Amino acid sequence: MMAGQPTGTDIGMRIVAEMLAGILFYGGIGWLGDHFLHTGFLLPAGLVIGFGLSVYLVFKRFRGGENEQ
Repeated sequence: MMAGQPTGTDIGMRIVAEMLAGILFYGGIGWLGDHFLHTGFLLPAGLVIGFGLSVYLVFKRFRGGENEQ
């Protein structure tokens, strides 16, 4: 293995981190919106949007076994 090349564990941890970050970030925005606007639908919507965007970004970054840029 060459120096500087990411291992499978590195890539897996990166994917998990990106998925959690998207869900937590957009879920947090939804929670804040629910809190200040006194609604009940923005948290679930934020979680779903965060999950969807995270999946999209992971596929975009790691598609076809290409190295990340």
